[in-house]
Amino acid sequence: MDLKTPGFIDLQINGYLGVDFSSANLRADMIPVAFDAIVAGGTVGFLPTIITTAPEVYRRNLPMLARAMEAGASGGHALGIHLEGPFLCPEPGYIGAHPPSCTRLPDPKFLGHLQELAHGKIKAMTMAAGLPGDSETAAAAQEMGIRVFLGHQRCTGEDLRRMAQAGAVALTHLGNGLPNDLNRFGNPLWAGLLAADLTAMLIADGHHVCDDLIRIMVQVKGPDKLVLVSDAAPIAGLPPGRYFTLGNEVMLEPSGYLYAIGKNCLAGSSANLLRCANYLASLAALSAEEIAAAATVRPLQLIGMTFEEVPDAGGRMVFNTEHRRFDWVR
Repeated sequence: MDLKTPGFIDLQINGYLGVDFSSANLRADMIPVAFDAIVAGGTVGFLPTIITTAPEVYRRNLPMLARAMEAGASGGHALGIHLEGPFLCPEPGYIGAHPPSCTRLPDPKFLGHLQELAHGKIKAMTMAAGLPGDSETAAAAQEMGIRVFLGHQRCTGEDLRRMAQAGAVALTHLGNGLPNDLNRFGNPLWAGLLAADLTAMLIADGHHVCDDLIRIMVQVKGPDKLVLVSDAAPIAGLPPGRYFTLGNEVMLEPSGYLYAIGKNCLAGSSANLLRCANYLASLAALSAEEIAAAATVRPLQLIGMTFEEVPDAGGRMVFNTEHRRFDWVR
C-alpha cells in the first residue's frame, strides 16, 4: 500500500551515529554525517535537538547547527532546531538525564539570546509548566516563531490549561520525564492525558512507555492528538555497548534499551522513527493511515509547516499489509 508520503517527520532527534548535537566537542564536519544517516533511514524532515546544557555550549553549537542547515544538501531536511530545556524542572525524576545544574527559570530574554545564536532557526522548545515565568516565556516564544511543547515538569492540570492558553501546543514524550513512582491520585501524566488542547508526543520504541499506556493514549487522546517522535539519542544507529552521551555514562543493550548508568532512567532512544512506527504498527492500536499521519502531517502542523517545505529525499514510505510494517523505498 503506497501511503503517498515522501517519508517521516521527527521533531526530536538528539543526534545519530555517535554525533551528539549537544556535545561541547561537536565539529561542523560531523553534522552532515548525522543528517545524511537520518535521511537515509526514511526521516526526511527533522528537528535536531539540543538538550539542557551550559551557556558556552549553546553559544558554540547553535550557530554551528544553523550553518549546517543553511548549507543545503542534507541540511535542508533539518527543518529547525528543537530546544529541550533549559527551562525544565530540576528535581530528580522530572529532569531525567538532563543536567539539573544547567536548568534555569523561564526567561524570555535568555530565549531571545538563544534564538539569535541560532540565526532564528529555533522552531520548537520544550519547557516545564509550573515554573515562575512560564506563561510569559511561552507567549514570548510565540512572538519569536517558536512552538512551545511541555515536558520534564512537575505540574498540575491547571498549569497545563494555563500554558495551553499561553500558546503551548504539545506534550513532549508524554509518559516520560517523570519519577518512577508517582502520586496515584494526581500527577503530570494524568494531567497530560486530560489536557484536551495539547497533542501528545509519543516515543513508541518498546521501552519508553508500556504497551498498555500507548493504548490508553490512543483511546484518551485519539489519533488526531498523537504525534510520533523517536527522541533518538546520539548513539542511535550504533551497536550495543557502553557509551558516554548527553552528559551521561549509558548502556545500550541488544534489545535496544538505552539507560543512564547509575541514574535509573532512560537516556533517549536507540530507534529511528521508522522503527518506532513499526513497533506501533505491531500493536494494532492504530491503522497504517493513522500511524502515517502521526509521523508526517501532524508533526508538520505542530511546527506550522507543510510537505511543500520539505526537500525531496528521492524515496517514499510504503506499508506492507501482509507483514504489517512500513518500508522506506528509494
